[in-house]
Amino acid sequence: MEQIDHVVNQAMRPIADALSRFIFYEVHLFGVSFPWIVMWLVIAALFFTLYFKFINLRGFAHAFRLLRGDYDLVENKGEVSHFQALTTALSGTVGIGNIGGVAIVISLGGPGALFWLVLAGFLGMSTKFVECVLGVMYRQEHADGSVSGGPMYYLEYGLRERGLSFLAKPMGYFYAIAIVIGCLGIGNMFQSNQAFEQFIYLAGEESFWANKGWLFGLIMGASVGAVIIGGIKSIARVTSVLVPFMAVVYIVFGLTIIVLNYEKIPWALSAVVTNAFAPEAMTGGMIGVMILGFQRAVFSNEAGIGSASIAHAAVRTDEPITEGYVGLLEPFIDTVVICSITALVILTTVYTPTMANEGVQGVKLTAQAFESTISWSVVPLSIIAILFAYSTIISWSYYGLKGWAYIFGRTQGSQLIFKFIFCLFVALGSTIQLGAVLDFSDAMVFLVALPNVLGLYILAPVVKKELKAYHQRLAKRFP
Repeated sequence: MEQIDHVVNQAMRPIADALSRFIFYEVHLFGVSFPWIVMWLVIAALFFTLYFKFINLRGFAHAFRLLRGDYDLVENKGEVSHFQALTTALSGTVGIGNIGGVAIVISLGGPGALFWLVLAGFLGMSTKFVECVLGVMYRQEHADGSVSGGPMYYLEYGLRERGLSFLAKPMGYFYAIAIVIGCLGIGNMFQSNQAFEQFIYLAGEESFWANKGWLFGLIMGASVGAVIIGGIKSIARVTSVLVPFMAVVYIVFGLTIIVLNYEKIPWALSAVVTNAFAPEAMTGGMIGVMILGFQRAVFSNEAGIGSASIAHAAVRTDEPITEGYVGLLEPFIDTVVICSITALVILTTVYTPTMANEGVQGVKLTAQAFESTISWSVVPLSIIAILFAYSTIISWSYYGLKGWAYIFGRTQGSQLIFKFIFCLFVALGSTIQLGAVLDFSDAMVFLVALPNVLGLYILAPVVKKELKAYHQRLAKRFP
């Protein structure tokens, strides 16, 4: 296995390095370096927030009414409910990054990074609104009642509609190819790898499982296969139970830790605001802390990547705008709520200004924060981390499948081939050293932000027109 690792990583390394250098090329501003892709996504989020007149605020109440089913009609086309579409998309974004990624940002950037993380999550709600509307608006309905949607389709059909046929199909294929490759790494092997690490933490370094990554991977791959073989309806049934359970348990545990350290809450909240604007703040001053927060938010909720719109496109509705409203809740739950709780748990327990130099980061730091107050809480935390990884895998399988079907067609044989390959990569993720493979797939996932965001800019007027028409129809139907 080590020889396979070496050969694969050696072969992939030059390509992975070249692509990573491009996608994560660092721009220098006020003495701080940051990947240009982060600003590409943040600027888009700010633009859509202003263009749609703060839909991320105005649409909140309506989004919850839609989620509750107030406007559902039996005859609506689609495969899953608004709630199931949301939980499927959430399972693809709520994951290890909410537990470990936030810990890294807080240790490097201090309390102020949380302020910018929340702000970026808030702005990202508007981008997600546009993506989800377009995902439903340009989805393709098939004879068997299933649907296919997402960036591949709104880039192709939307751009063609806007008189840009020469860009339509190439951009659709570009997105599909990138999402298929990306889903095998960041949405699959990385999650499987992290799940195994958490499992070993629970079982112990000297346990039977210590050198049995292959066995864990096979079990994980088989359990993923049992769910994804049934398509989006099967995935939605699982995520609609698993995601709320995971989120509620994690939030309850997190809030319990914060409340038990209530005396530190005033300091933590004050530090978040003051450190966010302090010119002497760590990691390059205020701009550095801002970039760290924005970067974590972008990597966490994936607003601008377009992947979530693939799941949202399967919703049962004849009104594309409704799924835009439901979709904007996704960055709120993922980034504003869950990431904030992780950050506050750390700030009210183990945080110190010199933490960045102490070598404890990621999931271990979050586990240390939980354990410092409730010694046994690290066990449910590790279980939740494994479930987060599992739910992310099954959601990304659907994203990759839709990209695969766009390229190779929707035949049953073709789709079974993809599902087999995907499950095989789940097993490999627990066994091999990811190295260049993960770097390559990670870069491919963010590479799709280029055509996707460009398409969102071009199609924003279409969404705005549809939004106005939707509220006119709503006023007549529900006066």
